[in-house]
Amino acid sequence: MNSNMKRALRLALVLPVLVLALWTSVPPADAASNCTYYSDASHTTVVGRFGRDCCNNQVAWGVKTQFSVCSSACLICYPPPPR
Repeated sequence: MNSNMKRALRLALVLPVLVLALWTSVPPADAASNCTYYSDASHTTVVGRFGRDCCNNQVAWGVKTQFSVCSSACLICYPPPPR
């Protein structure tokens, strides 16, 4: 086997491994990135929301608790209050 064939074989073996390593190391884009946090397990009192709304504005208010519901759906887009 000549050196060019060895080089091509090495590339053919290494390239798929590199692609797989990069593909599995990248987190999914915004999967379940919009979360609503509740005060307790009954999920009746909202204490925080974090993520992005449907207008692509960042939403970040309140506190994060262990009682949350996360979704990839955007949060409702509220217009700013009048000045």
